[in-house]
Amino acid sequence: MTDALRFVLGGRVVEVPQADPAMTVLQWLRANGRCGTKEGCAEGDCGACTVVLGELDGGGHHLRYRAVNACILFLPQIDGKLLVTVEDLADGPELHPVQRAMMENHASQCGFCTPGFVMALFALHRTGGGTDDDTIHDALAGNLCRCTGYRPILDAARSLPPKDPATDRFDRAEGGLATLLRSIARPDALTVSGQGRVLHQPKTLADLSALVLAHPKATILAGGTDVGLWVTKHLRTLPEVIHLAEVAELRTLVEGEDRLDVGAAVTYTALLPVLERRLPALAALVRRIGAAQVRNSGTLGGNVANGSPIGDSMPALLALGAELVLHRDGQRRTVALEDFYLGYRRSDLREGEFLERVLIPYPRPGDVFATWKVSKRRDQDISAVCAAFRLTLAEDGTVAEFRAGYGGMAATPARARALEAALTGGSWSEAAVTAALPALDADFTPLSDMRASDRYRAAVARNLVLRFLRHTGGEEAYALETAHA
Repeated sequence: MTDALRFVLGGRVVEVPQADPAMTVLQWLRANGRCGTKEGCAEGDCGACTVVLGELDGGGHHLRYRAVNACILFLPQIDGKLLVTVEDLADGPELHPVQRAMMENHASQCGFCTPGFVMALFALHRTGGGTDDDTIHDALAGNLCRCTGYRPILDAARSLPPKDPATDRFDRAEGGLATLLRSIARPDALTVSGQGRVLHQPKTLADLSALVLAHPKATILAGGTDVGLWVTKHLRTLPEVIHLAEVAELRTLVEGEDRLDVGAAVTYTALLPVLERRLPALAALVRRIGAAQVRNSGTLGGNVANGSPIGDSMPALLALGAELVLHRDGQRRTVALEDFYLGYRRSDLREGEFLERVLIPYPRPGDVFATWKVSKRRDQDISAVCAAFRLTLAEDGTVAEFRAGYGGMAATPARARALEAALTGGSWSEAAVTAALPALDADFTPLSDMRASDRYRAAVARNLVLRFLRHTGGEEAYALETAHA
């Protein structure tokens, strides 16, 4: 039996029976007269399609808001949620403070991208994110305006008044919205079918396990920031999809004494505050994975399981020695990430098995860990090369352990084992590191593509090792930096 989708829009519950599971939220909005939300790229890059989702917090009385890309979000993914579009912001003739700020600062420009900017700023305003430049730039990094002229948009963001519960219509309506969301909360699994396709959305780990066993060829969907493009850009048909983002056990995040235990459905946004405390170098990299809209939907587990050779999280996880907990029919096995990838987009996942958790060890006391991403743009760009390193020095200053993870250099993210072997046991000095760099030629034979040539990738891979040497602040590195100052 297929279920009707239910979500809240415009202050009322909307039911969509027999929905096409692969229809995006953007497509549904525009087909139903809400044309303020635009399609610019259909891949989650430009932000013209930005909408905001509201969900009940753990207590069930207050709402949390997050900006997302409607162009790569399948309609079943908003079941049970509040959907806010640009048409919802004004209170009759009274503009929302974000809209008023955009108007007063002449920030609308041609208007095509303006609704997306407004919704991104609305999400920032709802979360009380502040109006300092770093926060504003982070909130707007996922919105690319075709007219340029970002200054008036930034001026509008800086001029936003603090969120005032007494005057904000969304605060005033929160009790009623919470009641509506509680009325459509779904205690059991959701099944949606239409156009010859079906999507299952389980609520428990046991239900997810049973579904994956029964449908071993189904596509596993977490946030959709990669899978969504398979439909919108590659025009693939996904006959069966299992959406795991509502499985409570996969949304847990545990800070252990020696490692993080990250559920496969934990979003980057939920993970970031923990990384900032425990692994600040990795947190800085995660802030460059997509933008706020992508991080609000995308998951670390999805990035790892999809296994793209240019996935940004994997080099860091390889350097840290991360492990994966794989689940099949109530049974679990733990696999080192470095052994998980068997080839391009091929992994060690067995039939009926899925990724349950990612285990990330903390660097040991005295270890040095760093990771860097090299791309044409700082924000909203795919890596040409991404690399991460972890170094342990012995008491005599020699290299006790060196781990290097690379992305963008091969068919899969991989450790640079020849480089590691060349450095282990030797001195940690410019001479030793320089002498070891040719070992990278045995580790990787990079390709040329639209992002970088093979020669550029090979040069960057070496230079990042030298950057790590400088980063560790060794005596010879200090002398070299002084000479170049």
